[in-house]
Amino acid sequence: MVKAGDTIKVHYKGTLNDGSQFDSSEGREPLEFEVGSGMVIKGFEDGVVGMKEGDKKSVNIPAKEAYGEPNAEMIFDFEKAQIPSEIPIEVGGTLTMNNGQQNVPVKIIAVEETNIKLDANHPLAGQDLNFDLELVSIQPGA
Repeated sequence: MVKAGDTIKVHYKGTLNDGSQFDSSEGREPLEFEVGSGMVIKGFEDGVVGMKEGDKKSVNIPAKEAYGEPNAEMIFDFEKAQIPSEIPIEVGGTLTMNNGQQNVPVKIIAVEETNIKLDANHPLAGQDLNFDLELVSIQPGA
């Protein structure tokens, strides 16, 4: 049975409550990670604990155990003049910004005369997530 410290491989399909799919391992190698390492969201990690090889399971992960609720501080204005002219600026589009450590995707939520309003929240923030899981293998931890 899966426990913290084990390295596992799992196939998964992720859907929102409206049934739309946001991610899947279908057609790819299964996701491999060490349980308890924080490599995946808490609710996903909690969902695999106790599974055995070959087990299938569906889990619902509330937003707070997934990507959290949207944070108002992650919505900000940015000067349009600072964006190269060849980059399209339209509501719903995305840009990639660098926070000094890594690239962060941001969504354009409003276009004004001199500024655009950007949302740097994770695209799945505020969403409850559903995963269909199939445990492929367990490599016991030390």
